Amino acid sequence: MSKLTPLALAVISATPLLAQAQVKTTNSQLEEVVVVSSRVAMPLRQIGTSVSVITAADIEARGYNSLFDVLRTQPAIGVSNTGGAGSATSVRVRGEEGYRTKLYIDGIDVSDSSGTQIGPKFENLMSAGINRVEILRGTQGMMYGADAGGVINAYTRAAEPGFSGRVSAEGGRYGTQQLAADAAGGNDTLDFSISAIDFETDGFNTLATDTDLSDDDGYENTTLHGRLGWNISDDLRVEAVLRDTEGENEYDSCFSSATFTSSNDCYNTFDQSAWHLSAELQTGRFSHDLSYTGNETERKFYTEDVFGFGGDGDLDQYGYLGSFTVSDATRLVYGAERKEESFDDGFNNRERNQDGYYLEYQGEVIDDFFVTAGARYDDNDDFGSHTTYRASGAYLIPMNNGELKLKATYGTGFRAPSLYEVAYNSSVAASPPASEVVLKEEESEGFDVGIAWYANSGVYLEANYFDQTVSDEIFFDPTGFSGYLQGDGDFDSSGVELIGTLPLPLGLTLDGNYTYNDTERAAGGSRARRPEHLANLGLTWLGLADRLSVALYLRGSYDAVDVDGSDLDDYELVNLNASFEIIEGLELYGRVENLLDEDYQEVPTYNTSGSAAYAGVRYNF
Repeated sequence: MSKLTPLALAVISATPLLAQAQVKTTNSQLEEVVVVSSRVAMPLRQIGTSVSVITAADIEARGYNSLFDVLRTQPAIGVSNTGGAGSATSVRVRGEEGYRTKLYIDGIDVSDSSGTQIGPKFENLMSAGINRVEILRGTQGMMYGADAGGVINAYTRAAEPGFSGRVSAEGGRYGTQQLAADAAGGNDTLDFSISAIDFETDGFNTLATDTDLSDDDGYENTTLHGRLGWNISDDLRVEAVLRDTEGENEYDSCFSSATFTSSNDCYNTFDQSAWHLSAELQTGRFSHDLSYTGNETERKFYTEDVFGFGGDGDLDQYGYLGSFTVSDATRLVYGAERKEESFDDGFNNRERNQDGYYLEYQGEVIDDFFVTAGARYDDNDDFGSHTTYRASGAYLIPMNNGELKLKATYGTGFRAPSLYEVAYNSSVAASPPASEVVLKEEESEGFDVGIAWYANSGVYLEANYFDQTVSDEIFFDPTGFSGYLQGDGDFDSSGVELIGTLPLPLGLTLDGNYTYNDTERAAGGSRARRPEHLANLGLTWLGLADRLSVALYLRGSYDAVDVDGSDLDDYELVNLNASFEIIEGLELYGRVENLLDEDYQEVPTYNTSGSAAYAGVRYNF
């Protein structure tokens, strides 16, 4: 029987305390505007979907180098990492597979079409340079493509009048060092932003079964990102975004073709160039956005410096997004997209196109009752046409110097088998039963209902219940390794999210979230590597006229099983972060990750970081 652990109990127990707060501060969440829900700007208070926002201050306060570590502080997000920075990582939203999580950075779809499934490679994405993240939780990502099980929109530094920027340098355990810089500027006509990151670490021995304790597995990453905008007129703007990421990761246990034995002298490289070009036009009550986004990804794997295998992938997407403001209370959002993807691993060369069309109604049907309802039609070259839907509602009630929001969402989706899944099952590498399986598309549906209270005092409370299923899920044969199989039935994830923020006296703030997620495979038993309980709790103190910040963060994961049904480690991590502004703009900061040196494994046989201290300096100008 599952149990609630001390950290989970602490988060739940804190919830009633939040309602008693009487601290008078401004609650910016009342007027927060997000784009991720429907691809157009909407006030968060009017949105029925479940959305989380991570600000630049949040990212800076937590200090994590990897974006996936920042994301796992949010409700209903679970992460499986196989050995630290640069190692294979899955980011799951509400228990769905990591490749169902869509990630956009300044409008760029960074999905890797060279991989086994089409999804972002989170292990190669750094947090430096990211200033804001919006997360749409659940299967309601209809506007982005019907295969979305969760959508993450990340944004770099926004251009602003004049010139400003930031530089930082840090170092710490495992020979880790990072240099980062970003700048932005412009005027009423032209504006730009640019960022650069150089990260490297010696790492640690990632594989627990490797007895060579001196075999550290390091990682290097260089990321460049730039954005240039031109306001041709008051109504017309064009913008170009370019991004380049190069990563090299060392790991253990690969096959040597020279000795026909296993080797721990292994590394892989990741190179992705990506871009987004757009033109936005406002004409009266109509808005138009034409865009072209794409990426080219190359991955290579080496054993003892000899190339073993790899893959190339191209992803190109052409889109039109329009909206028509019918009245102050009603808007229509509509669009069309064409997605072209290709994959080449030296043995298979495949390509496929998919066209999509969507329409959504957004309206305040009665006072303070906001509704969206939409449909999407997709036509896939290999798997035919599919129609998916989404409907949401939010009802606002003035209450206790704030607002109470009742909300609900329902959505459907589908995912066509990836080019690699299809290619593998038809290759000589596959064997029965996989070679005899004709893969078909997966289908999904889900809903959530929730309640949220926004108080003028700064208190925020939210509770959600969600339930979502994936039918005919595709998975790699875990026992015979014959190839890709397809389940007959539903894979289910359902649960509860509790979220809260509480301003306290003396410059203290308490925030936390707790997720209970009950998952079930079609054949019975829990879905692999989905913790039943996830909890985050943070206590932050600001002092010395807000020049000194000290924060204590706790994260817990409990009651997860591996692919064979065996129990995974429960663990609780404590992180301590601090920063001090020496003079205006110049700041010293430091953190200790895994302060209590918790010994655990997220994935069996893969080590995790011990207690590690990092320190750095940053200057804002």
